[in-house]
Amino acid sequence: MPKVLVADRIAQEGVEALKTRGDVQVDVRPGLPREELKAILGDYEALIVRSETQVTADLIEAGKKLVVIGRAGVGVDNIDLEAATRQGIAVVNAPTGNTLAAAEHSVALMLAMARHIARANASLREGKWDRSAYVGVELRGKTLGIIGLGRVGSEVARRAASFNMHILGYDPFLSPDFARNLGVELVSLDDLYRRSDFITVHTPMTDSTRGLIGAEEIAMMKKGVRLINVARGGIIGEQALLDDLNSSDGKVAGAAIDVFSEEPPRDEKLWTLAKHPKVVATPHLGASTAEAQVEVGREVANEVLLVLDGKPARSTVNLPFMPPDVQKVVAPYLETASVLGKLVQQLAEGQFVSLNLRYSGELAQYSTSVLRAAALVGVLSGVTEERLNLINAPVFAAQRGMKIEETKESAAGGYSSMITVEVRTQSGSFSLSGGRIQDETHILQVNDYVIDLVPSSPYLLFIDHRDRPGMIGALGTITGKHDINIAFMAVGRQAPRGRAMMVVGLDDPAPPAVLQEIRSIPHIVNARVAKT
Repeated sequence: MPKVLVADRIAQEGVEALKTRGDVQVDVRPGLPREELKAILGDYEALIVRSETQVTADLIEAGKKLVVIGRAGVGVDNIDLEAATRQGIAVVNAPTGNTLAAAEHSVALMLAMARHIARANASLREGKWDRSAYVGVELRGKTLGIIGLGRVGSEVARRAASFNMHILGYDPFLSPDFARNLGVELVSLDDLYRRSDFITVHTPMTDSTRGLIGAEEIAMMKKGVRLINVARGGIIGEQALLDDLNSSDGKVAGAAIDVFSEEPPRDEKLWTLAKHPKVVATPHLGASTAEAQVEVGREVANEVLLVLDGKPARSTVNLPFMPPDVQKVVAPYLETASVLGKLVQQLAEGQFVSLNLRYSGELAQYSTSVLRAAALVGVLSGVTEERLNLINAPVFAAQRGMKIEETKESAAGGYSSMITVEVRTQSGSFSLSGGRIQDETHILQVNDYVIDLVPSSPYLLFIDHRDRPGMIGALGTITGKHDINIAFMAVGRQAPRGRAMMVVGLDDPAPPAVLQEIRSIPHIVNARVAKT
């Protein structure tokens, strides 16, 4: 009989979902001292935690019988995934249980901000009856801009539609058909900033979304715009927001904030923002509903039971096992597919239309479903906070209505195998082809340009240009001026003095202002940077 240890408190409904299985023994023992937990863990096939228990490598090693670790929530930062994977232990989470709670909290904060509910309530409690001081605005007829249309953002859109709001959306990897079904008009970020009366963010925290809305973005917005953040602290730049709220000619009429870059805040600046008279703030309550805790408990229980039954769970967050015959040929290309996908996602410009995958050479003889999943892991990185893997990435793509096309061809241009990942957008397309040489991923083609480089630097600068003397010197002058170190350079060209593609490995990031300076070099058509 499999034994399940629940080491942190989860909703009783989750425990009952485990106990309904008569062939499973469930022990609920939250708050155990670490050494005691370590001593008994060897008797259990499954471990369920929330955020309190740190499931480190030594704890995992003590769980000699463990086949699954469940996290009752979305994040798995408290679980050593690498150690679990090494021991063949599946790690599952509960990514959907708090979706509605977060969406409803976003709408609740939007309403509270629009109608000055918190300040009016505080005033009334002081014995004042000051109706004229708290005249609000209606949602009806207003334009709501939603940045990020994943699970939570999509649910916010559905609820906003009931208020007869016009909804704009920005999400580069959302199918236009899916957006239409939501009643969302897909637009660029700049367009969303300029047209929206309310703006709510629902993106993960990544290098590209940290400080996504800063002083420059706020300057684009309508006078009287209202901002909502129930996603992650710091996506809206807190200092920039505070400065605008304090400005006599600021653009932001109000803000509703559930999350901060530091929780609980220690920096006085964050407390000043939270207490600002134009701000409605809550202490990270987005997922804090009784129903969400119940759903999360049930979801993780069901995922754990699936694994104990030998079935694939829907929310496995580490890699699945591959049969030996597939692993020998295909496994080395998993990294290549993922790297190409991650780079193409950053380099493609415009609204997503389709993802096109091409397998050439020996790979074309095998089932490539796992490579498709690996490419999706890369393409969707930065789109969601969920930890994507070979199991859940295709599901996530299907939920977003992503169009994916695959082709196979026997020839691989002189290489044993090659993978091409192309993202087509409404503005055009961008593709990378790659292969394996001496056990390393090589980029072998950028769009139509043949090239050979190892994406080993932390940043890659892609420069589409006309082949002219002095290009390398001009670039080096700019990078040198800004103390950006160049690690390597590779060039592919169609003909001498014709169109060419230069790929430059950088040890340091190239900020937008530097990129703009590079683009101003004569004969440069475009310059884009991607983080590897």
